[in-house]
Amino acid sequence: MSDAETIERLRHIGWRGDTLPDAGLRLARVVAQHRAGYELHDGETLFGAQPDGRFLKRGIDPGERPVVGDFVEVVSGAPPHIVTVAPRRTVLSRAAAGERYERQLIATNIDYVLVLTGLDGDFNPSRIERYLSLTEDSGAQPVVLLSKLDTREDAAGQITALRARLPDTTPIHALNCKDPASALLLAAYLQPGDSAVLVGSSGAGKSTLTNTLLGSATMATAAVRSHDSRGRHTTTHRALLQLPSGGCLIDTPGMRELKLTGEENLDLFADIEALAEQCRFADCGHGSEPGCAVQVALDNGELTPGRWRNYLKLHDEREEQAATLEARLRRQRGGRPIEQPRGHRGQRDRD
Repeated sequence: MSDAETIERLRHIGWRGDTLPDAGLRLARVVAQHRAGYELHDGETLFGAQPDGRFLKRGIDPGERPVVGDFVEVVSGAPPHIVTVAPRRTVLSRAAAGERYERQLIATNIDYVLVLTGLDGDFNPSRIERYLSLTEDSGAQPVVLLSKLDTREDAAGQITALRARLPDTTPIHALNCKDPASALLLAAYLQPGDSAVLVGSSGAGKSTLTNTLLGSATMATAAVRSHDSRGRHTTTHRALLQLPSGGCLIDTPGMRELKLTGEENLDLFADIEALAEQCRFADCGHGSEPGCAVQVALDNGELTPGRWRNYLKLHDEREEQAATLEARLRRQRGGRPIEQPRGHRGQRDRD
């Protein structure tokens, strides 16, 4: 097979490059990771592989290891071994759960982040804003999907309220995950060669939607609890799936904790940042100070208390994570200071 034919085959699974590895190396994409190793696809064949020994060294940055969505160079063997991770064009990550700061990569080389939330008890605009904050620096376009449309008669009000909180550039689609029409609704984000990652709470309908997009009951599903609309983790690991539309979809387990990494810009709240700059005093705490533009906006309804509280919560978490990240990098650099990536000024929470 010629290089041109190989590249064209790889384009079907999201490859955007124009060159191939040196002779003796095979380019493939990570479609799943298990304790026993990786599953890779080269656009034609699915096969297993093991990571090279350097990926298993203690102390290595987890972000250097292959993850679902990566394109990797593989050397032949029994089994084949992953020796290199190709440069990532986009990365979706979060801070791992626990006290120790560690970044966890969710998916790489993606074009869209599909944030799925149920219109039932799972509906939480603040959580949606948290998801969108995590996607800001990923390089991928966020798309909000509101599932279980068939269960709500008052969905229009929920959608209108959410639309008012999110940027106009963020698409919002309400759908019934079981309806085949969903595949048509999302076709624009799953064109041949496109890659999307599907994220959301357990029970939101990720596996159901994935099955609908696949046209078959491939992913296991389970009923949600009636008292909080949450479900069990039927998806236990990330997996990249090729869809009939020609696109690739990465399904993920429900995420119980969404910690910011400390490097978010919170552009989602640019309007609030702009308001703060209009305050009479540069060090305004946005409480009872005279000439506070934020308080004026809260009083006249331009800014809702819920969105203001969520901004403060995410802002404080971001600053705390940024300080933890700085301390970690300082230790790695032998105590030498590092350049601050941002110049945001702190703000006090209010009751």
